[in-house]
Amino acid sequence: MRRFLTRLMLFVLLLAMLAGGLFTYWAQRPVTLRTSPVEVIIKPGSSVPSVARQLERGGVAMPELLFVLLARVSGNGANLKAGGYELEQGATPWSILGKLARGEVTHHVVTVIEGWEFRRMRAAIDAHPALRHETRGMSDAALLERLGIQERHPEGLFFPDTYLFARGSSDLDLYRRAHDAMRKRLDDAWAARAPNLPYKNPYEVLIIASIVEKETGQASERPMIASVFINRLRKGMLLQTDPTVIYGMGERFDGNIRKRDLQTDTPYNTYTRVGLPPTPIALPGAASLMAAVAPAPSDALYFVARGDGTSHFSATLPEHNRAVNQYQRGK
Repeated sequence: MRRFLTRLMLFVLLLAMLAGGLFTYWAQRPVTLRTSPVEVIIKPGSSVPSVARQLERGGVAMPELLFVLLARVSGNGANLKAGGYELEQGATPWSILGKLARGEVTHHVVTVIEGWEFRRMRAAIDAHPALRHETRGMSDAALLERLGIQERHPEGLFFPDTYLFARGSSDLDLYRRAHDAMRKRLDDAWAARAPNLPYKNPYEVLIIASIVEKETGQASERPMIASVFINRLRKGMLLQTDPTVIYGMGERFDGNIRKRDLQTDTPYNTYTRVGLPPTPIALPGAASLMAAVAPAPSDALYFVARGDGTSHFSATLPEHNRAVNQYQRGK
């Protein structure tokens, strides 16, 4: 038995040495690149598995599991930095990991998230150390004027995306790019809109898209959420959407919305005012823009959260009340 255990331990040790040797060999072998050079964007706040997937999507053929293991074993898992990286033929998993850990970026990035309010976008840009800050401390009105934007309110006018820039670039240029991107997306959505929608102009599409962005829990439900609000507009019903009320509360919102908040009139209170709020309430993404111009065909006028991220849609108030009792009150 002792001889058997000794041989077994030796066999396991040999297997471990072989696996370690193969792993080291893989880590130092050049990876296959879609093109050379290839530029890969790593977004801020990415986990190691997410970094591996972004590398693969960017054109770097490398097994996710092995890259994650390499990052963990080397101790670099917590050190990978966001940015734009240029990789050339001959790059190995080990050299790529080192480049990401040292932050050897060719471009820096700012990521603006779908559903953010404009003030949050400004805070993220103001805080980025690689930008040249020409707009820090500038009022929103002055910023719009510098950009040559005619609208009086900045909300919704900038497209949420990941933007690359060289160190020392002007933050004004980043705002201009984000605005140009939103204008193009909105123009495309307006041109592709379904017939007979109750919009007077593209700006109203932007408003509905921002509401859809804030109301959607499940991405696939965006067209149905848009359908509810469009059906309500057609019937002259109150939109009655909490995110607009919250937006109108501004700094007064403490995380809870109360009955008195729903009854306090503001330009954004869609419980007290018929029609659309005066401006968007967030930065909508492409999917919400398309939902606003291509809503699902339905007669739904209500929806209620089921508690699992999805919603129950109803065409009548009695049906909606039953759904509220079932999903919100547990009856």
